[in-house]
Amino acid sequence: MSDRPVAVALTGASGIQYGLRLVSCLLEAGRPVQLLYSRAAQVVAAMEADLELPGDARRATAVLSDHFGAAPGQLAVYGRQEWTAPVASGSNPPEALVICPCTTGTLAAVANGLCEDLIDRAADVMLKEGRPLILVVRETPLSLIQLENMVRLRRAGAVVMPASPGFYHRPETVDDLIDFMVARILDQLGVAHQLMPRWGEAPIG
Repeated sequence: MSDRPVAVALTGASGIQYGLRLVSCLLEAGRPVQLLYSRAAQVVAAMEADLELPGDARRATAVLSDHFGAAPGQLAVYGRQEWTAPVASGSNPPEALVICPCTTGTLAAVANGLCEDLIDRAADVMLKEGRPLILVVRETPLSLIQLENMVRLRRAGAVVMPASPGFYHRPETVDDLIDFMVARILDQLGVAHQLMPRWGEAPIG
């Protein structure tokens, strides 16, 4: 297992639960996590998950480490304009970056090489360094511009994973649907999990 951190970025699309569950699973798997989030994500987290995402990075690291039960030093939160953060440089990039959920605005910024905040810059670093970048886009319907941005990023090496949970595992709760998507993300990252049975396997439990 790699000891390199996985970076997770939360943006303001609906579906913050996907990103929060991903962070929880990575920490449970013993992976260090670097967490970034936008101002809009703070609003959505309060609306959809009754969770405060503090604006101050140092306080956020303490509050969210406690919230997720992270080991000391396992979770680090970085501010939107914290340009000295490791994720801002190709000399010290994370093993992978997952933007989950990803707004189509963030999708557009990354597809066009804009770096207005740390999330954009971190994604730009992953592309230029040839490291895994996963964008979990949560929007419907999709315009031609948004679809073209997805194609552009796929050609640049990113993985585009629209938040489209399946139903073949017979989900009974919203959490089951969330876990379906998080399981697929963890598969892309090569992180072992037991969130749900794989196709053709017997149910877990």
